[in-house]
Amino acid sequence: MDSNNSNSTDNNESVQRPALSANSQFHAVPPPQQQHQQQHPQQPQQQQQQYRMMSPPGYYNGPPPPAPGPMPTPPQQFYNRPGSASSLQSQGPPPQPYFMPPPPPPHGQHLHYNSHPALDPHHLLPLQHSSAIKFEGDFVTTSRVGTYNRNLKTTRRNIELNQGHLVVDLPVPQSLLKLGALTEGQEFTHTRYTAVTCSADDFASNGYKLRQQELGRQTELFIVVTMYNEGDDLFCKTMVALMKNISYLCSRKKSQTWGDNGWQKAVICIVSDGRTKINPRVLSVLGLMGVYQDNIMKNVVGDKPVTAHLFEYTAQIAIDGESMEINGPKQDIVPCQILFCLKEKNAKKINSHRWFFNAFGPLINPNVCILIDVGTKPSDTSLYHLWKAFDVDKHVGGACGEIYAEVGTGCIKLINPLVASQNFEYKMSNILDKPLESSFGYISVLPGAFSAYRYAALQGMPLSQYFKGETMHGGENIFAANMYLAEDRILCFELVTKAKEAWVLRYIKAARAETDVPDTVPEFISQRRRWLNGSFFATIHALTHWYLIFRSGHNFIQKFLFCLEFVYNGVSLLFNWTGIGNFYLTFFFLMQTPVTVTINGKVISALGASPDNSDTGITNMFLVYSTILRYGYMVSMVIIFICSLGNRPQGSKWMYTGAMMVFAIIMTVMLYLGIFQVYAIVTQTISQITDPEFMAANPKFRGKNIVLILLQYFPMFRDTVCSLGATYGMYFVSSVLYMEPWHMFTSFLQYLLLLPSYVNILNVYAFCNLHDVSWGTKGDNTTNNDLGLVKLVQNKDGKEVVEVDVVEQSDVNAAYGQYISHLKEDRPKENRKRDAKTKQEDYFKKFRTNVILAWLTTNGILVGLLTTQWLQDVIFDAIRQSSNGKIGTASNTNPYLQFIFYANLGLASVRFLGCLVYLFLNVYHKFF
Repeated sequence: MDSNNSNSTDNNESVQRPALSANSQFHAVPPPQQQHQQQHPQQPQQQQQQYRMMSPPGYYNGPPPPAPGPMPTPPQQFYNRPGSASSLQSQGPPPQPYFMPPPPPPHGQHLHYNSHPALDPHHLLPLQHSSAIKFEGDFVTTSRVGTYNRNLKTTRRNIELNQGHLVVDLPVPQSLLKLGALTEGQEFTHTRYTAVTCSADDFASNGYKLRQQELGRQTELFIVVTMYNEGDDLFCKTMVALMKNISYLCSRKKSQTWGDNGWQKAVICIVSDGRTKINPRVLSVLGLMGVYQDNIMKNVVGDKPVTAHLFEYTAQIAIDGESMEINGPKQDIVPCQILFCLKEKNAKKINSHRWFFNAFGPLINPNVCILIDVGTKPSDTSLYHLWKAFDVDKHVGGACGEIYAEVGTGCIKLINPLVASQNFEYKMSNILDKPLESSFGYISVLPGAFSAYRYAALQGMPLSQYFKGETMHGGENIFAANMYLAEDRILCFELVTKAKEAWVLRYIKAARAETDVPDTVPEFISQRRRWLNGSFFATIHALTHWYLIFRSGHNFIQKFLFCLEFVYNGVSLLFNWTGIGNFYLTFFFLMQTPVTVTINGKVISALGASPDNSDTGITNMFLVYSTILRYGYMVSMVIIFICSLGNRPQGSKWMYTGAMMVFAIIMTVMLYLGIFQVYAIVTQTISQITDPEFMAANPKFRGKNIVLILLQYFPMFRDTVCSLGATYGMYFVSSVLYMEPWHMFTSFLQYLLLLPSYVNILNVYAFCNLHDVSWGTKGDNTTNNDLGLVKLVQNKDGKEVVEVDVVEQSDVNAAYGQYISHLKEDRPKENRKRDAKTKQEDYFKKFRTNVILAWLTTNGILVGLLTTQWLQDVIFDAIRQSSNGKIGTASNTNPYLQFIFYANLGLASVRFLGCLVYLFLNVYHKFF
């Protein structure tokens, strides 16, 4: 148990960090001090002083070196790897001669430099005054990661296989070791590379080992960071945040679990989906941290193709993605154990999780697994709070924290209404929905971008069902394929219904993480297509298999709570299914007749007084405006259906944007009419209850409280108060109770204006693309040969060895310089390219057509019944008669609108009650 409840103090000491900005005036050329003094004994002191002024503190401050002389390349001494100059002769001019670096300083002579240089002072030279990094053309070639690098001196080594596997420990440059606090131990001095030649499920059974096993360490937190082709800015943001979290764990001195050596109990596993897909700048960041080396990977070992490239290293620095500065021990960065799994092929995110859970998990055997996506930035204490939830309650099988939208410095990103609406949506979900589900014990989805699971709880059926999704995308079962677009929902359901177990899922508000949200219309629509289709079919799966809860080991009360939640989810699903019909009917009835109020004998409508002060004039004006808006609504819906059935959002960006603007105008009118209706009802009610004659004419009011009179005898006022309280009031009160009301002022209006687009555009596009069960990336089934292969041979002792060209120690520092030079370059502008749409099977499209027909038929019947005048009269009259005039007649309101108001009130009340219960339990556990 962790008994330390005090937060560690922040170290505000100002520390000069080695910068990697594009304005740095250095590049990698080795100039030993001894040789400079011998070759230039009479160099002017002024020139030496000028060089010192151009060098940052701690770097080599000797005189400028001479240009190294050209030397012919010795035969069979330098290995020309793919991508080097000699292998590209057919693509350009002949290779330039290799320039041999000067020898190192004589033994016994030392150079002094700062303990945190960006790279070895033997390898720095000033450039001319320029903001860009330049290299001598005769001295550089292009490496595989797309960075500048000269030919590296390599040695061909016979490496004995480790239980049949290629495992190589590669020394890291001395300049990297000097950046950290620990310089002894192979986990700091060597990066381990393992060429994995089996599937993820066979990793442990094939005898592969990890350093954590060799060191005999117990792992409490096993963190997986999944990525595809994200940029280095997003990667650095996530990695720096994770390393700061591990630093916080080490700061908890009184903890029985953590403390100074707490970093030994946390492992970060980075899984990249496809070697050819990863962003080259991310590789440079990993190389700069010591986690990755470029010159060792192979495509084939013996006759076995490599499926993944595994690098292991305990890093002691982090790279700030914004300033490109190195953070080290003086910035409270502690050592972090890192596994970097670079998958050879692109096989989607769920396959990355298979490597994490099935390949590395059994060897590390962690207590808690944390899932996080690149681009998500947890706060400095989030990982601790997630872990603490599992530590204090042995029944917690999974947990999630609060994910909030990145709003930028000074909330600048909220200027974009799309970002603002998502900010409000995220906030209210964390205030109402997640606390409600956490109170029941079953959260329908723990977001894959930031969630945690108890490793022991996942074993067996939960993971088995979860990984079925890997084969469902593009399979024959279209229902299951769509369902597994939300495989995290399947995992949560399988976890709480696990046979003879009693696992519950919890929401941990103290664990917060920031994520970037879509800021363009096409990206937003594409993302929600996956979310809506996946959640819709996964919810149907959970509701139709609700009885599986009785196979679990939960007690009767917990099972009853689960059943209540299933009922609530079923009602919510029904309203989501009829969402476009309900929204149109609300619009139709609000625009059917003008709202008027009589003040001092003058009839005023929402459009103002009529020219002739007659009801007829008001009705005619209202009819013109309502007709224009109604046709605008219908035309927009037709455009959306046409675009959704044939065009990608990227190809119909302005069509969708125009439809969203039309719906925003319609919503503005609806809000105005709603506000005016509230004003009319309140004004009329106040005029009546303040009229002595009216009160005297109703003896039933005598002796009753004014509040009771309003609720019992003024149904229009009562319904208005309830409907307002179920929406605006509930949002505001719950936000204040959670002490987070700011989104109500910065994002609520944008959310309301985009609400019709959420209901109409997103749902239409999602259902019209049910046949598309992809994640936007296609699997890679080809085998590459660009890295080369290694052949098995037998040494003189009869053991199997492989011949591998390894960079010599003298050139390791030069190889390290390529990552720095790459990161000094400006980030390339992102060009978003998408593959052409794959032709889908007729079965998929037929299934899509049937679902759309059922959906439109249901909503069409609902709209038709309630908008056809004679049917409307028959239905509403029957309702009034069956209620003895209590519905519709006395209140002079539309019975359907009354139903919508009270249904919304009921669902909102459940959400509000759930957030209160969660708040009460949190306060209770905190003090008792």
